[in-house]
Parts: sequence; C-alpha cells; structure tokens
Amino acid sequence: MAKAELLKTNSQYGVQIPKKLLKKTGLPVTNLWKVNLTGYWRMLYTIVGDRVEVFCYVLEICDHRRYDRLFGYRKK
Repeated sequence: MAKAELLKTNSQYGVQIPKKLLKKTGLPVTNLWKVNLTGYWRMLYTIVGDRVEVFCYVLEICDHRRYDRLFGYRKK
C-alpha cells in the first residue's frame, strides 16, 4: 500500500516531530509529521482540521541530506 493511501486511512501514521525541532525548520505549521520512504527519503506533512474533517498536506519529500539540513543535524 502506498504511503499516501495509508495517510488517508490514518492521518497519524508517521512519527510526530518534536516542537523544539519544528522551530528550527521555519515552516509555518503547528505540527509536523515524518514518514520514512524507501532509499532514505522522507515525507514531511502537517495535519489540519477538527474532529469532522482532517486534512493532511504533504509539505516536502526530501532526501536524507536535505532532511538533516532542515533540522540542523550534522554529520559525525
């Protein structure tokens, strides 16, 4: 099953990014979720809505290097 299809059935499928890391991204969202894709790619999305309607917006699909830069991770 494709990851987008999983999000349709369960909007909280991914891993929620901690609020302290969310501030580093500069993205104008109040919550951020991550889904690991094949080949070390990441899908970042946010959830907007209420109990009646829930919308998931995919903000970015990025490779591991871009993901590390976005959150301020450094190579060891």
